[in-house]
Amino acid sequence: MKRPAVVLSLLILVALWVLSLTAYVVTETDQVLIIRLGAPIGVVLKPGLNFKVPTMDTLIYYDNRELLLQPPSEQVILGDQKRLEVQTYARYRIVDPLQFYQSLRTLDQANLQLGQLISSSLRKELGQVSLPTLLSSDRVAVVSKIQAEVLAKGKSMGVEFSEVRFLKANLPLETSQAIYERMQSERHREAKELRAQGAEWAQQIQSKADKDKLAIISEAQRTAKIVRGEGDASANQILSEAFGHDAKFYRLYRSLQTYRQSLAESAPILFLSPDSAFLHDLKTGPDSATGK
Repeated sequence: MKRPAVVLSLLILVALWVLSLTAYVVTETDQVLIIRLGAPIGVVLKPGLNFKVPTMDTLIYYDNRELLLQPPSEQVILGDQKRLEVQTYARYRIVDPLQFYQSLRTLDQANLQLGQLISSSLRKELGQVSLPTLLSSDRVAVVSKIQAEVLAKGKSMGVEFSEVRFLKANLPLETSQAIYERMQSERHREAKELRAQGAEWAQQIQSKADKDKLAIISEAQRTAKIVRGEGDASANQILSEAFGHDAKFYRLYRSLQTYRQSLAESAPILFLSPDSAFLHDLKTGPDSATGK
């Protein structure tokens, strides 16, 4: 009773082993190329359980989703002989596994050759444009030309590109430094010109201010002389009227003014003759005829 069970178990194990050699699973994200004795014989695209000939068939799995390709950055010479450090990225799908296998074999080899393809198209198109063009809205047309050329060449390899774009585009470090130094020198030159212009304007303003100052002072002095002359004339007229009204009082007033000015400006001791006319009013006082 035990021997048939053992034989059955062995048969089941052999069947499972044969099944493992012949059956394979294709997932939703895979596409499988079948190679029989070194020659491609078919492609399996639908997910599910499939079978192959053991030891004769080799399966090569390819991803049917979009793949990212990001080549290393490289220096490109533009049409105006400017150098630019450019890094691109692309997205593609394997649409024909058989053609992909015949052209590129593995995914690593595909990334290498497709990167070279993008680099070639990139150099070709950027070699015909200038840096200002890439900094303007015309850059979209340049990128579209690169993408169209890469798309056309990629179809012959079994791949389809959905996007080719610039990841970054910078000036090389040495070029950036040179441009920065040139911009710095230009700003210094402009600053010197502005300072010189400002100094010239300041000198013009100062000169005009000095001229206006002299004109104002001259006008003020002229006006002051006129006013002073008019005041002196009015004073003389008043004094003349006063002198005509009371000549003796006017003479006394003038004598007192003379005393004040002379004695204030004299030394502590003033020597005069007793009979000096200068001392007449001090000695006799106002004339009695004045009634004071």
